[in-house]
Amino acid sequence: MSRKYFGTDGVRGRVGTFPITPDFVMRLGYAAGQALMERWESGKAGAERPAVLIGKDTRISGYMLEAALEAGFSAAGVDTCLTGPLPTPAIAYLTRALRLQAGVVISASHNPYYDNGIKFFSAYGTKFPDEVESNIESRLEAAVGPLSCVPSAQLGRARRINDAAGRYIEFCKSTFPSDLDLRGLKIVVDCAHGAAYHVAPPVLHELGAEVVSVGAAPNGLNINDGVGATAPRCLAEVVLANRADLGVALDGDGDRLVMVDAQGNAYDGDQLLYAIVRSRLKQGPVAGVAGTLMTNLALEHALQKLEIPFVRAKVGDRYVVEALNQRGWLYGGENSGHILCLDRHSTGDGLVSALQVLAALRQQGGTLAELLGGLALYPQVLVNVRFAKGTAWQGHPAIEAAQRAVEAELDGEGRVLLRASGTEPLLRVMVEGRDAAQVDRLAHQLADAVRQAVGGEEHDAH
Repeated sequence: MSRKYFGTDGVRGRVGTFPITPDFVMRLGYAAGQALMERWESGKAGAERPAVLIGKDTRISGYMLEAALEAGFSAAGVDTCLTGPLPTPAIAYLTRALRLQAGVVISASHNPYYDNGIKFFSAYGTKFPDEVESNIESRLEAAVGPLSCVPSAQLGRARRINDAAGRYIEFCKSTFPSDLDLRGLKIVVDCAHGAAYHVAPPVLHELGAEVVSVGAAPNGLNINDGVGATAPRCLAEVVLANRADLGVALDGDGDRLVMVDAQGNAYDGDQLLYAIVRSRLKQGPVAGVAGTLMTNLALEHALQKLEIPFVRAKVGDRYVVEALNQRGWLYGGENSGHILCLDRHSTGDGLVSALQVLAALRQQGGTLAELLGGLALYPQVLVNVRFAKGTAWQGHPAIEAAQRAVEAELDGEGRVLLRASGTEPLLRVMVEGRDAAQVDRLAHQLADAVRQAVGGEEHDAH
């Protein structure tokens, strides 16, 4: 069946607007709980009754949605363990560590506070595959009338995991080589007023760094507001003002990473992934790297020079993980800052990825720019066109003609990509090539054609 509720990264939307309403989220918890109970009753999920871990970021709506999810799972007979605010990758880790059947994160990642979402992790700490989400959607579609529940004696129980943050802090530190430390480094860490506000600074401090914290005072309304991985200018300014050695920026749920060097230069996911891969090469062969349709062409060319195979997956870190697992590879990511190091974690983790870059700097010396070995990204311009959901843009003659014209002008020296966002009503228009002025002109030329064809409007690109 087609996916009605789940997008690229779970269920997401504006709080108070379907599907991010208390009623729907409770039904979502109930449907997911039914799926888990069915698996348990069939003997495929161990002897104990299923239990799930529920974490969230710092949005004010998290309180409401947490209660709704807990009620839904309990009604289905599933126990719940609550962590409070914790990064998305922390929930993935703790779900595995506590041997639970699933993990749930209440977060809209890099979106503003008035959005929120629900995403699920399996018992193995990986995102639910499409078929499991389709199973949940089938149950939601089949449900009619008031929500029922199992008999009272079979209702799920809830408990709070009081040491969840401490467990995750120790896990993050364990991914950094035990013979290294960060002494002598002044590091600015921007937590985006999000879920990592109380874990990222302690991790870096306990490894020996002098830490300057930014975006570590959440109030429920300021998550991602001018800070974090989606606003690296703030980090660059603080790094320069404090004469720090490096800056680390995470997003609201802690799975994205952007880094800044002492000169205020920002490095995105493609660059940081390349730095990690080059450092791993010094330890042994790298079987291959997976990126997405948005991965910069320069990274692909640089990996070719290193004789490392490269494949592109659909946009979304879940699809990068699938591509890696299919091939038995360990490293991949997105230019947005989702970086996969499957030798360290089962999912993308901004803080763990930062530690891998810092370890490489400690092992090899030099600067972040030198760690990249001369990699220079090709100019890439992304223009977002807002359009009505359900608009038929694929196969539109005017759009196809405009795309062919742009590709003809690039003459094999660049790429064009049109794709619908999985989380917002946006059509993303991307043009990439060697000449910055040409790329910018062609991207807006194509976006204009798309806008005229679908009756949309240009939206700030990111």
